[in-house]
Amino acid sequence: MAITGILSALVVGLLIGALARLVVPGRQRIPIWLTIAVGVIGAIVGTFLAQVTGVAVTPGIDWIEIVLQVAVAAVGVVLAARLYERRGARR
Repeated sequence: MAITGILSALVVGLLIGALARLVVPGRQRIPIWLTIAVGVIGAIVGTFLAQVTGVAVTPGIDWIEIVLQVAVAAVGVVLAARLYERRGARR
């Protein structure tokens, strides 16, 4: 993977992760690096789900794919926030 691919994945991860944090109610006390990681994973899994369901390639903007990516990332943000808080409580 070229450096541009890595930078693109980070930017997409940041955007998807930020959208996911906006969708999830309440405050999530997780660091930005975890938001980006959850966003990247959400984007990958959401794209996979869009391909499996046949909505990944549509004319124009793939809104359904973006919604899937954000939904998967939102679930990831909730899980990450719970696990991160639990980890901090053990210290």
